[in-house]
Amino acid sequence: MFDIGVTKIAIIGAIALVVIGPERLPGVARMAGNLLGRARNYMAEVKAEVNRSMELDELRKMKDTFTGAARDVEQTIQTHASDFEKSWAEATDAASPVSLDAAYAESPQYRHPKKQWRLKVGATPAWYKARAGVRTKALSGAARVARFRPPKIS
Repeated sequence: MFDIGVTKIAIIGAIALVVIGPERLPGVARMAGNLLGRARNYMAEVKAEVNRSMELDELRKMKDTFTGAARDVEQTIQTHASDFEKSWAEATDAASPVSLDAAYAESPQYRHPKKQWRLKVGATPAWYKARAGVRTKALSGAARVARFRPPKIS
């Protein structure tokens, strides 16, 4: 900052001793040191603020470039999507003259070959139940009586 050597500081100290006097010199030196410290703190704050503003400007520039790139990508995706939709519509219109709803209504619905969706099936296999003598079918009371009633002898 300033080019002050040891000899210049000694000369300034000697002149201050003569002008101010030995009684007030320590207070003046303390005040000068205090002012010098405040000046350094102020300069450091200004420097930090300038650095923050420069970094903020750089971040804003980066944000602008990223948002611009995102907009470009979005526009290219939209153009490609619209091209794809057009080509898909042309291909489906040219390939089948029947509308898709009519073709769907004519085709049979898929059904799983051995699945009864509303039947509740336990985890125990049927062969184990048959071997262990577990009832697999539920009978009503009247059906059970009719099944086990002895035949009528006439």
